[in-house]
Amino acid sequence: MTQQPDFSKGLLPAILQDASTKQVLMLGYMNEQAYQQTLKDNVVCFYSRSKQRLWTKGETSGHTQEVKNIYLDCDQDTILIEVIPNGPTCHTGSQSCFNTDIPFSVQDLGQTITTSAESNKENSYTKYLLAEGIEKITKKFGEEAFEVVIGAMKNDREEVTNETADLLYHLFVLLHDLDISFTEVEKVLAERHKQTNNFKGERSDINNW
Repeated sequence: MTQQPDFSKGLLPAILQDASTKQVLMLGYMNEQAYQQTLKDNVVCFYSRSKQRLWTKGETSGHTQEVKNIYLDCDQDTILIEVIPNGPTCHTGSQSCFNTDIPFSVQDLGQTITTSAESNKENSYTKYLLAEGIEKITKKFGEEAFEVVIGAMKNDREEVTNETADLLYHLFVLLHDLDISFTEVEKVLAERHKQTNNFKGERSDINNW
């Protein structure tokens, strides 16, 4: 980040957002010293208006906020910080001070499958697929893809929606078995998106959307 916050305007609002789920967690305030301390420690530090001092979020509870990314708004007077929360953010024990629901992301499938794979649940379908191996997993993935096709040919929106959910689940099991994170797939998609935005000629293959 090349731009710097404009602290000539006084304390600046700093919004914390979960880097993984994108859930808005809380609003605090920073002066320049708190901002520099945040950069130095890579842990969110606010200026407490009530205590009149710097305050590292989680200094008492241990629920610190690890910084992943920092963004400024167009006027450089509001700070958005993407964090990895080490426990609940709100002092009430809630994940968010705004009591919002955690948005679901396709990425969450990867974590769900990892959790299931490492669990002791004997009836886990995920564990069953992984134990059967890549041949079984790819067969199920192919079956689900075909079910999506069938639903589409029937113009059945509900069937296509449900079968697509099944397809994505089996895709993530497949990726887990091959030790491929979805982040790697996202990087490829991001690069293709970038190429498409810069592409001026005729699009002739899937890399140029």
